[in-house]
Amino acid sequence: MFIITRMSARSMASKTPVGFIGLGNMGSPMAKNLLKNGYPVIATDVFPESRKELQELGAQVVDSPAEVAEKADRIITMLPSSPNVIEVYTGPNGILKKVKKGTLLIDSSTIDPAVSKEMAVAAEKMGAVFMDAPVSGGVGAASMAKLTFMVGGVEEEYNAAQELLTCMGANVVYCGQVGTGQAAKICNNMLLAIGMIGTAETMNLGIRLGLDPKLLAKILNMSSGRCWSSDTYNPVPGVMEGVPSANNYQGGFGTTLMAKDLGLAQNTATNTKTPIPLGSLAHQIYRVMCSRGYANKDFSSVFQFLREEEGQ
Repeated sequence: MFIITRMSARSMASKTPVGFIGLGNMGSPMAKNLLKNGYPVIATDVFPESRKELQELGAQVVDSPAEVAEKADRIITMLPSSPNVIEVYTGPNGILKKVKKGTLLIDSSTIDPAVSKEMAVAAEKMGAVFMDAPVSGGVGAASMAKLTFMVGGVEEEYNAAQELLTCMGANVVYCGQVGTGQAAKICNNMLLAIGMIGTAETMNLGIRLGLDPKLLAKILNMSSGRCWSSDTYNPVPGVMEGVPSANNYQGGFGTTLMAKDLGLAQNTATNTKTPIPLGSLAHQIYRVMCSRGYANKDFSSVFQFLREEEGQ
């Protein structure tokens, strides 16, 4: 009964401040969408320049995650990796140093599911509720509030989380207990990487065999080989407009981040004794790309990487 009452009170006070920690390529547009929906935002980021734009749009900016926790009882974090999440939640100036009882903590970072579970236990000890809610969709979807959120946590708290997440995304899916949101995200990105490498190899082979790349893409997309990487995010320059391959692979989803996510897939596969031969190979390819100057390019630059490899 306590949970239902607390959740109802939280829902009724829907325009009370929301904390947001991590104002990078994804976090900044997400926080902006909360502001657009009328939520007062209390934000922080390790880089002061990242805070400035949001402050100009009306957000209150503070110096540390602990200060955010003092002022808000609903906090969203969007951070690059597991160590960042651990620091922001449990560090000397972390959320859990000042968190109020009953606070809802939503982490949209993509991290190891085991770390999400650790944070949930630490939050519970302080009387707070932690949910993992990683996203799919990239920077474009974040700007347009069309992200997909995969949510793991206590089911009774899902509605309270959903209220905020629907301001930033088109799809919000409850996956189960804490860590299952991360599991869904890691599985999706492993398939995405494998599919992108396969599309890049296929397009490259077709071009070498004399096929026009636009024609080949058209055939693939009306045939059984069709996939998101071929019909929505084609890696070959000149085949599609409005995608990173049309802009020298700038923007989009960085190769470094894909390598990180594949590393998470590798770790969880090892821990669960799950064979992922193609996932492991994709991980190696993206790690090599990071060391060959592709780290900051979109992950579809694997097409360019393959073209360079054939020239050696």
